[in-house]
Amino acid sequence: MRILLADDATLLREALSALLQRLGHEIVATAADAIELRTVYATLTVPPDIVVTDVRMPPDATDDGLRAALHIRKLAPTQPVLVLSQYVAERYARDLLLLPEAAVGYLLKERVNRVSDFDRALAAVAAGGTVIDPEVTRQLLRSEVAGPLDALTPREREVLELMAEGASNTDIAARLFLSDAAIRKHIGNIFAGLGLSPADENRRVRAILVFLEARRHG
Repeated sequence: MRILLADDATLLREALSALLQRLGHEIVATAADAIELRTVYATLTVPPDIVVTDVRMPPDATDDGLRAALHIRKLAPTQPVLVLSQYVAERYARDLLLLPEAAVGYLLKERVNRVSDFDRALAAVAAGGTVIDPEVTRQLLRSEVAGPLDALTPREREVLELMAEGASNTDIAARLFLSDAAIRKHIGNIFAGLGLSPADENRRVRAILVFLEARRHG
């Protein structure tokens, strides 16, 4: 994959570059702050296969990298973006994960130490998927009203909770001793109960965020 990499920490940026190249990827450009990330992206004649950026970068040293990623997605709505962070920038994390075209990921930096997980996340996001670090999911368990979950059965809530933990349909089936078909049916009922349209390609992520917000106030 061709990767645009942004991180203000020189040593970490160089270490990530070396790791990504060792995994067989090409670093097409790097950036040391959010402004440079926007500028470099705009100057590339061929878009990268994926943008990988830190969340906390100059000039404000808050969530500038994540906001730069959202800016890039406004320019190029299908551009895959993976953000890395040592913490969860809660507001903008939701904005990122609810982008309509998916192809987004939010991983805590400790996940990079698990090289195979990191490489799989890169591939999934570049292919148009959504990757949410389980710890990000847990930290987002603090958001709005529980009302939307009232339409779900206890089993459906159980399935949704496992979805929010990052479990796949197969994992959920194994943990609940149910068939894959039964899990697919429960998930379909969850989407319907939460009023999520089949036309919404991000239904799974939206359902998880509804659950997280309900748990925050539950």
